[in-house]
Amino acid sequence: MTQKMTPDTPLADGEEVLVSFQADRMTYIRTNTWMAVFAMAGGMAVLYFLGNPYVWTGAIGGLAAVAVRAFYMMSEELSVRWDLTNQRLLGPMGRAIRLGEIKQLNKLGNVVQVVTATGDKHLVKYQGDAPETIRKIQSAKVGGTI
Repeated sequence: MTQKMTPDTPLADGEEVLVSFQADRMTYIRTNTWMAVFAMAGGMAVLYFLGNPYVWTGAIGGLAAVAVRAFYMMSEELSVRWDLTNQRLLGPMGRAIRLGEIKQLNKLGNVVQVVTATGDKHLVKYQGDAPETIRKIQSAKVGGTI
């Protein structure tokens, strides 16, 4: 069964979409490139400490693992969309967060973490400008202009 990666929650009366947040392709590529660098270094370090004379194979393994994952996940990750309305933040797979329930917005690299009053956490991933995404959500939360 394929999950829908765009909001499908019906809008309430008087609710309108103010802005949508899509995953950014270049941010996705840059993030996975850095992940590959760390995986390569980690693979080489493990082999070095195990006394393996072929330490360089750790770099190939780390690169291959991240590259396969990035390629496999790219279409799904880049299809994710979040819609900010004047009442809620709507996400994939039926996620709907009332703006008044948002307790905290955190920037984790290029990811915006949305924490609700009940402690639920949602990730708006691969944002080209995460601080701007946070600003827009906060602005809508207080009823300001986007």
